Amino acid sequence: MTDTPIPHPEQGPNSENLVEEQPTYKVFKPLGVMLLPPAPNLPDDYFTPTPADLKAAQQTLSAKTQALVDAPLQLRAVREANEKAKLDRWPNTTIRIRFTDRTQLERVFPSTDKIRSVYAFVRGCLREDVKPIKFILYQSPPKRDLKVSDPKVRDLSLAELRLAPSSVLLLRFEDETLNGSSVPAPLASSVLSRATDLPPPPEYDASASSSRQAPPTSSSTRSKSEQKKIPKWLKLGQKK
Repeated sequence: MTDTPIPHPEQGPNSENLVEEQPTYKVFKPLGVMLLPPAPNLPDDYFTPTPADLKAAQQTLSAKTQALVDAPLQLRAVREANEKAKLDRWPNTTIRIRFTDRTQLERVFPSTDKIRSVYAFVRGCLREDVKPIKFILYQSPPKRDLKVSDPKVRDLSLAELRLAPSSVLLLRFEDETLNGSSVPAPLASSVLSRATDLPPPPEYDASASSSRQAPPTSSSTRSKSEQKKIPKWLKLGQKK
């Protein structure tokens, strides 16, 4: 294992300029609990959906429902045209593999590649003593195993598996001793030497909450609310 980019698994050993044509991969260090940014102090009204939020959610739900209704009616030519459009829009797929200790591997694959390309890449990054151990790549939630042995998975491209343009896959070994959250990712030393810190998430913009705040109450509304708070005995005294 060297620090040069790992050869594409579907190309033969005699391919010319194999290393130069392949993109480099990235390795991200696991984030410790103390390194996480503090939770933002969000106002209460931030969690209250606005009418625009509800309208957008309803439109999304309606679109998904309509897609499920129309799916059986699509002709094969239409489906193929849609798949081609996806490939034209997303010719590459970024796959990030997350180990149980939160170390992450990232690489860009052609969207026409099969899932076995991802497996070959991950296996090539493991330590020599771990390479013979079987592992499974999966998504969660909902849990979805992407097994090479599954005919419904192995014959589909990354785009057809709905992994394009980018996806995060989790990894679990058949040997449970390698799956603990405190167990370091069993990657080759040359791979770990490339590890860098994961970019921090974007900070919360306080200005977004100001746009979600309710409009100020008018003077007439305020006066009415104040009148309601006057005790009855005081009102009776005023009438005298």
